[in-house]
Order: sequence, then C-alpha cells, then structure tokens
Amino acid sequence: MRREITSWYSGRLHQDMPLVAYGHYGPPVLMLPTAAADFLEYERFQLIDSVKWFIDEGKVKLYSVNSVNNRALLNKHASGHEKVGWLNAYDSYLIEEVLPLIRNDCNDPHVKPIVMGISLGAYLAGNTFFRHSDLFSGAILLSGTYDIRNYLDGHYDQDAYFHNPADYLPRLDDEYHLPTLRHGDRKIIIFTGQGAFEAPDRSRHLSNILHSKDIPHWLDVWGHNVNHDWPWWRQAMPYYFGKLFG
Repeated sequence: MRREITSWYSGRLHQDMPLVAYGHYGPPVLMLPTAAADFLEYERFQLIDSVKWFIDEGKVKLYSVNSVNNRALLNKHASGHEKVGWLNAYDSYLIEEVLPLIRNDCNDPHVKPIVMGISLGAYLAGNTFFRHSDLFSGAILLSGTYDIRNYLDGHYDQDAYFHNPADYLPRLDDEYHLPTLRHGDRKIIIFTGQGAFEAPDRSRHLSNILHSKDIPHWLDVWGHNVNHDWPWWRQAMPYYFGKLFG
C-alpha cells in the first residue's frame, strides 16, 4: 500500500501543514481529524487498517490532513470572532490548497472527493461539503455535531452563520447548491450510535433539516451499545466503504 507524506507551508494558516496519502488508484476520500488530533490519527487508531482491503484493491485513495481545532473551536483563549476567522482560513486551505493537490495526484482536474470525519471532524467534513457541494461528491459523517454555537462564547455574525450547518442549511434556497444536493449524485451518510458519549439527537437534527429540504441522505442509527469510540468507527468505516466502493 502506498503511504506518502508531504508537507508545505500554508500562508493561509501560517504554519506547515502535512498530508498523508494512502493508495494509488480509486476515487479519493479526504479525511478530516477528530478534535485536536493530527493527520496521522486515523492511522494510529487503525482506521486505515480497517479499510486496507479497499486501498489495496484500488477501490479508493485516502488523504488525511491536520486540523486547526487547537487554534479555532477548541482554543479557550481565542474570542469567538478569532475562532471563526480560523474556520474561514481552514476552509480556504482545504479548497485552495488541498483539493488541487488531490486533483493533481489523481490526474483529474475535475475529480470530486468524498469528505469524511469523525466527531468534531464530522462537523468539519459536513461544513466543508455543504458549503462546497459542487466540489465534493459526498460526505461520510460519523458521530458528529453540526451546531457550533456553544463553541463561540456568544459571538455570532455572518461568518459564524455560514460555518454553522444547523443555521444555514434550513435557509438554503439558492438555485445552485440546493439543486446540486437534491438532484445530483451526491452521497451523504450520517452515522451515530446511541451508547456512551454519543449524541444521536444531533445526527437526527441534521437529518431532519435535510429531509425538510428534500436532500437525499442516509441516517444510520446504531444500537444503545454503540459508544463514541474507535472500535465502533473501525466497524462503521469498512461497512460504508463497502456500500460506496465495494
């Protein structure tokens, strides 16, 4: 299995941003890490191993990047305005730096990756997908929250609104992104367990919003023994990869 690390200085984020790629062939998946974790998190917790068959068979290529959560939503010393500023910069980094790298690596200037994430990474993945539904072919959202107002310490402005899917999706009525989400071939998977530290109501709330906008998606609620933890995500990922890439 190809495993290749590259890194470059992002002027948008004012720091080096490493990326690891797995696999030679197949449709690309962009992986955004949980909480304050880094680009190798999914490898350390054996999530990459759980989908290794799909990589080895050339059915998928994976790209995992760092987040800026420690500077943004998890930064207790930053104002809400500063946190949203980092979200803006990270969004620009993904679209203007990471996406072109993926397209170049796939030798396809128009390829549309699926974006995925777990926990806080699911928020990042969902927000990236819904803001740029024309640039991505789908989203795999595991155990996420999609309302970040509690992180912003009362701050709220237009930029905060457009980084909060729980707010902007119910009001989505444009003639570009909404038809793309409704009638395109986009795949949206929303997973949640109902066990310890899971919050299934957050996933159900996102699903209800998408239903209200006639946006096709799959809400998959697992059992009361399914906790917010890696063993369950290692079961979920190959299951969904089998549905998408099998």
